[in-house]
Amino acid sequence: MTDEMTAAPALAGKVVLITGSTSGIGLGMADAFARAGAAVMLHGLGDADEIEKRRNHIAVTHGVEVTYNGADARDGAAMEALVGVTVKRLGGLDILINNAGVQHVTPIENFSAERWHAIQDILLNASFYTIRAAVPAMRARGWGRIIQIASAHGLVASPFKAAYVAAKHAQVGLTKTVALELAETGITCNAICPGYVRTPLVEGQIRDQAKSHGISEEQVIRDVLLASQPTKRFVEVAEIAALAIFLCGESARSITGTAIPIDGGWTAQ
Repeated sequence: MTDEMTAAPALAGKVVLITGSTSGIGLGMADAFARAGAAVMLHGLGDADEIEKRRNHIAVTHGVEVTYNGADARDGAAMEALVGVTVKRLGGLDILINNAGVQHVTPIENFSAERWHAIQDILLNASFYTIRAAVPAMRARGWGRIIQIASAHGLVASPFKAAYVAAKHAQVGLTKTVALELAETGITCNAICPGYVRTPLVEGQIRDQAKSHGISEEQVIRDVLLASQPTKRFVEVAEIAALAIFLCGESARSITGTAIPIDGGWTAQ
């Protein structure tokens, strides 16, 4: 039997908290991290029975501990508490992935203050609260990985998405500051900036953009969304998960404070 066949999974013994992981990118990452041997804290919204099916499937398929918490991402205290619950249930927290997302597409003059604040709470403030809560335990261990699932919209802008673009740019700034503060601790902090991925969130954007522009959903995909991506295809969830797992390995210990596009060439233009 070769060493490769007997080697432990790359992240065996690690614990990962992935916010917004009951569907879409987050769920795909949860499955990938479990496959790599990590215990997983799922978090997010959805039907309780469906979430339990997904949780059980990942746990049974990969033979790791997987648990779930439905903390309200709009509530900073609840998100801080989520970190404590993860440590209590799974024995620690080595990897924090802030992935929870929400979108609203409308011209700035029609953008309600309520929508603005909800998007900032879910995208930016939740990241602040979870990072603040997670860092002390990571410092004590002398190792940690913090990953923000930002967006190409953390690097460039698009019209009709004022709150989302502002929050994602702020997430990238937060990433850089945290990386600098923790540079000598063994903890890295990076942002992954995907282009358009075919997820439930993007499906909602397709419908909203079609309504805003008065065109068909097919035209939105071709002429609005993928017009920005030179490859003319959606980014795959598996590609994002693979990059996140790489950033959690020892080969990536010198990668910190970066915003890494995975966007089909969008931000190269």
